[in-house]
Amino acid sequence: MPNYTGSCYCRAIEYELQLSSPDDARTSLCHCRNCNKAFGTNYGLTTKVPKESFHVTKGETKEHAADNGTGVTLYREFCDICGSHILEYGEAAKDKFRYVTVGTLDDPNALPPKGEFFCKSRANWMPEIPDVFYKQEIKE
Repeated sequence: MPNYTGSCYCRAIEYELQLSSPDDARTSLCHCRNCNKAFGTNYGLTTKVPKESFHVTKGETKEHAADNGTGVTLYREFCDICGSHILEYGEAAKDKFRYVTVGTLDDPNALPPKGEFFCKSRANWMPEIPDVFYKQEIKE
């Protein structure tokens, strides 16, 4: 059973992912405007994991909940000391999944991207990631 560890920038929060297989994680880039704002760059990079696989081993995250602009509540958890964005999830995924920010993993190369979302909003200077799936938008 592979374990992956991570932390915030100041290490006040540390966590581990306990997965049965690396295939239990789906890392993807998201080019939506909400991710642009939350990540402070032109895409968000998260890995979707089962909720029960994510465990905080040190510290406690602070939660921010807000409408994502479509009437859906989006939850983001972060370190209230250094501000590192640790994970996020929407209302529909709240009981099932966590989307862990890949940059907080101790080995961010361990779970490479499998896809891209909101490709219609990808920066025109940014190339596609090869050999992954592409979604122009998400219709829910």
